[in-house]
Amino acid sequence: MSLSGAHNDRGEVKVRDSLDDLSTELADYIAELSEASVKERGVFAIALSGGSLVSLMGKICEAPYNKTVDWSKWYIFWADERVVAKNHTDSNYKLAKDGLLSKVPIVPSHVLSINDSVSAEEAADEYEFAIRQLVKTRVVSVSDNSDCPKFDLILLGMGPDGHVASLFPNHSVLNEKAEWVTFITDSPKPPPERITFTLPVINSASNVAVVVTGDSKAEAVHLAIDDVGPDCPSLPARMVQPNGKLVWFLDKPAASKLDHPQQG
Repeated sequence: MSLSGAHNDRGEVKVRDSLDDLSTELADYIAELSEASVKERGVFAIALSGGSLVSLMGKICEAPYNKTVDWSKWYIFWADERVVAKNHTDSNYKLAKDGLLSKVPIVPSHVLSINDSVSAEEAADEYEFAIRQLVKTRVVSVSDNSDCPKFDLILLGMGPDGHVASLFPNHSVLNEKAEWVTFITDSPKPPPERITFTLPVINSASNVAVVVTGDSKAEAVHLAIDDVGPDCPSLPARMVQPNGKLVWFLDKPAASKLDHPQQG
């Protein structure tokens, strides 16, 4: 059984029985957005995260998508990255290279990874500068409501604590309004040094997808999506409120605590 539907003001919620079905749904979604963006703008600017997200994207590298997607028009960014060497097991770049970039013909110069040889602060500054240059040339669109970049798609995972990108609960970076990319040196999960998109950038995207699997995240999914009232802690995932479209991709265990899973 697969379920889809609007869920109050928290976007569209898609629940799938199996990880295989979820991966197919995600590949369809990404391919459709890519086609629409290339048709409208001539490029597709997509930001990835780490964790299980890249493996769940795996079907985009397979038939029919590997032949129908215009990979030459893709520009790839990271919504967050660990400040480690690119060949380090903790690197989101390495995760994406092994699971995606090495399997499809994306133009190497269109892959915007961080400088891994400088401090977290410098890496964040340099990454923001690189994005600003691409906003000037309209490889990345600009928000209608601010000077923020408007990515065509930002793909996020979510932790059991409700963190997205490297925006962790109760962390000061949640309040960052001026920077596009910021840094942390005290991540509650290792490695400690990371760069991350800020909430204004995430919320300026044309499309944001949050992909969550597993029952360990069911409570956070409930708190992020359901109408839980003002007394509940506001998780970073709940602060994802894009001007564009928000879609949640969930397997059944992750959706098991939703108030109205039959709608989602």
